[in-house]
Amino acid sequence: MLSPFQIYIDDLHAQISKFDSGKLADYIPELSKADPNWFGICVVTLDGVAYSSGDTEQPFTIQSISKPFIYGAALSDRGRNFVSRRIGVEPSGDAFNSISLNPQTGAPLNPMINAGAIASTSMVEGDDAEAQWRQIERVIASFTGRQTMLDETVYRSESNTGFRNRAIAWMLKNFGIIDGDPMASLENYFRQCSLQVTCQDLAYMAATLANHGVHPLTGATALPAEHVERVLSVMATCGMYDYAGSWLYEVGMPAKSGVGGGIIAVVPGRFGIGIFSPLLDEKGNSVRGIETCKQISRDFGLHVFAHTSNPSSVLSRFYTAADAPSRRQPPLELRLYLQQQAHRIKYLCLNGFIAIDSAEYIVRQMRAMAIDTHSFILDMHKVTGITISAARLLNVTRISFNEQDISVVCTRSHGRAAVIDPLTKVLQKGDRGFLRFTDNDLAVEWCENRLVSMVNNTEIATRALADSTLFRGISIPLLQQLESIAVQQSFAVGEQILAAGDMGDRRVFFIESGCVSVVIPTEGGNYQRIAALGPGMEFGEMALLGQATRSASVYADSVVKCRIIDAADLDSIANLLPELKIVMLQNLAGDLAARLRGANQWIAALA
Repeated sequence: MLSPFQIYIDDLHAQISKFDSGKLADYIPELSKADPNWFGICVVTLDGVAYSSGDTEQPFTIQSISKPFIYGAALSDRGRNFVSRRIGVEPSGDAFNSISLNPQTGAPLNPMINAGAIASTSMVEGDDAEAQWRQIERVIASFTGRQTMLDETVYRSESNTGFRNRAIAWMLKNFGIIDGDPMASLENYFRQCSLQVTCQDLAYMAATLANHGVHPLTGATALPAEHVERVLSVMATCGMYDYAGSWLYEVGMPAKSGVGGGIIAVVPGRFGIGIFSPLLDEKGNSVRGIETCKQISRDFGLHVFAHTSNPSSVLSRFYTAADAPSRRQPPLELRLYLQQQAHRIKYLCLNGFIAIDSAEYIVRQMRAMAIDTHSFILDMHKVTGITISAARLLNVTRISFNEQDISVVCTRSHGRAAVIDPLTKVLQKGDRGFLRFTDNDLAVEWCENRLVSMVNNTEIATRALADSTLFRGISIPLLQQLESIAVQQSFAVGEQILAAGDMGDRRVFFIESGCVSVVIPTEGGNYQRIAALGPGMEFGEMALLGQATRSASVYADSVVKCRIIDAADLDSIANLLPELKIVMLQNLAGDLAARLRGANQWIAALA
């Protein structure tokens, strides 16, 4: 089954492919040979799952996207104090190749412009230029998770035309920013920009920064966490050159572009984005890359000043109906069947705000569990809201699971527009959407009914008085005597059979057919259902223990037929035949103990 998140990426790729403005970079001749139709999108989660669409395996040169990673290497190799004396962190507001130096110190204004990047390259660890180059290759490989190759043709093209960068390097040497031969550092800079990467490489590099410097697949630390925040800070304020302010305002996440057509964007603690499309705007940024990031930021709610959280935190708890079955008390054979199948009903307790990356995480967990699942219950009790795109993803997943005969239902979302409205807005004509229940007990009972419907021999339409757990083990002659004193009565759907607080009523009800709900009053005039009873079960039996006041109300959920025996009549028979009372009290004690175990099981599951 194709992931709904993959469907989202594919749809986004098709949508953004229509943008055909911009032009290829031509100041480096080799870059002008790129195919303007190349376009790839890749999103990588913190656990290393990649969602790709388009030309994500097409090699191209990394160009300026190398800058934040080599700046991070300089911080790691030389220390913050050393680097900060030679490279500032202030936005320049100028183009990437501007000569923006501090007029007093000669230090570049930030490491994202060429001047700062050349300075960063000169600070990478190594006794000579060749050793520094080997370290640069190791740094980039630690972020991509694989060894990258140098595009010699692009490197020669950059070196042969890089006169402005040579002037910058000599100025840096003049101010003491670069130690040693500035031309050796500059050639390494040209080489690092000419390393070949793919769109997927960029996404893994971004995801590594999002994962506090640890590569999601290899588990290796590419950059100490203390330096990751500094790299992301300058990416956020300076990564898009003279478009940086607009980028932060409209998209709102740390990013870096390159004239090769790549863009990386980082959502700390969530995922990394890589985009490749060589058509550039007048500021040197990929046109399709910017439009893609704008759309993803809106759909995912990723702006740096919006509330964000780790997508995995949206799933606070998982358990099955084996831990928390419904409160109904079925006959023995039905109970045994449900106990065997209960693990196929799975509760997912969700909380917080569900953006599309959180929804993607939920969907992946459901897909992993689906092999032995018959129904999913999404408990929305602690969900504060959901984006339209996340709602669409969950709804597509629901439809896909339905086609596999796996139901997905929601509980405890009633009365909260921030949850219900998005789930409703994404529905197509004729789609009724998620089946929603007011509480988990109703939901799990519905799911149990789906399981029961699979086996006809467990569907029990009518039961006799002898099937009651209260009379288990009683002789046939005694049962016949009980039958003779039982009164049959029917109740309509919704009819109240017993009322909480009633006094003096000592009748015991045995259900022949139909179902009833046992409810207790709660604050504010509301009710909480505590049990659902069906054929072969009884209610009102606490009167046998001397309880004079009804503690709960009972309503008919369907047309119900009952056999009713007054406790006084049972007492009369028991006085003549003591074995009746002994057996009834033993059965009643066992039933109460089973209910207590069930209540404790529910409490443990929900704790």
